[in-house]
Amino acid sequence: QYSLSGTKCRKGGIEGRMIEIIPVNYGKSVLPESMVFENGSEGKYRPILFRIFLLKNENRLVLVDAGCVTMPGFDMKEFIGPIKALQNIGVSPDEITDVIITHSHHDHIECVNCFKNAVIYIQKDEYEEGRDYFDEDMNILTFDEEMEISDGIRAVKIGGHSKGSSIVEVADDRKTYIIAGDECYVKECLDKQIPTGASYNPEKSRSFIQ
Repeated sequence: QYSLSGTKCRKGGIEGRMIEIIPVNYGKSVLPESMVFENGSEGKYRPILFRIFLLKNENRLVLVDAGCVTMPGFDMKEFIGPIKALQNIGVSPDEITDVIITHSHHDHIECVNCFKNAVIYIQKDEYEEGRDYFDEDMNILTFDEEMEISDGIRAVKIGGHSKGSSIVEVADDRKTYIIAGDECYVKECLDKQIPTGASYNPEKSRSFIQ
């Protein structure tokens, strides 16, 4: 569990934001190294976590991605799904106020309709790709390049992993944290300045990593 800076900022003489970033793991699997980063080996596999992020401030519970309850073709381990994983840390799906979908691939969006009380934020191209996952009565807000979700939380289109794939910036007055979705899988991508091997637009992926 992480807290932004561990301090409270002041704005206009009023105590400002402190946002907790809580990773919520709900399963494990592996990916071929060729998908994890550019020019990786086809015959080697890297462990991956199935994870969503909960952003918590004084009055909102913001979820980054909705996760999935099925994952055809993957050998899943310790799989409990995102809803159970949230419940294990004392959070009900009905308590989630906002859900940011980084992109519309199955493992990031399948459970979106479990969050009936939330406002859903998604880049407009990703909405078109993933609209079958949404119930008709859901409160959905789309954006083109970026959207501020609340004070200190912003979704920004990158378009590297998929056509409208986005990251989430979580910031206080001193530091910005990046929740990268699938724009970056492992630290090795950052260390070697190389994009993942699963890019819709490798040039945009590379630019983001750099």
